[in-house]
Amino acid sequence: MITRDEVYKIGILNKPHGIRGELLFTFTDDVFDRIDADYLLCLLDGILVPFFIEEYRFRSDTTVLMKFEGVDTKEQAQPFTGTEVYFPIAYADVAPVDELSWNYFIGFRVIDAMHDVLGTIVDVDTTTINTLFVLKRSNGSELLIPAQETFIVAIDKKLQLMTVDLPEGLLTIDQLTDDEDEE
Repeated sequence: MITRDEVYKIGILNKPHGIRGELLFTFTDDVFDRIDADYLLCLLDGILVPFFIEEYRFRSDTTVLMKFEGVDTKEQAQPFTGTEVYFPIAYADVAPVDELSWNYFIGFRVIDAMHDVLGTIVDVDTTTINTLFVLKRSNGSELLIPAQETFIVAIDKKLQLMTVDLPEGLLTIDQLTDDEDEE
């Protein structure tokens, strides 16, 4: 049985597309295209289940239409909507965890050493000079924090938990901008 510490999340399956069983797949890592991958792992009822790739075609830089073997109709594809997709670390083109892309951490909960739970990483913003983790907070708002190794204190892959020690004042600045947005 494949465990969560042997894989990393590469995206999520969205709605079915057409009548042939294709699914719109939004990915954060195109490792399935760079590596000769035969299968992807879907998280179904808490279990990682391998599905063999029949074919796929790119729709954009972050989406493909994915067709799995044995999923041949829209009705068969429908239950996959919202399913997380994973890839085996052993087959990835970056073996050591230290060299994984920041996208590896999507889905991790983030705890600050001084401020408790900050949120869950839902995206990685690379549009600025500094890479940022986009966190979804418990109140539904977003929080941006720097994705820098110097701020990461500990990583628990099994629990998908990252502990950070952010510079003093960083969260206060974010809270001030949240308060201004509400006015």
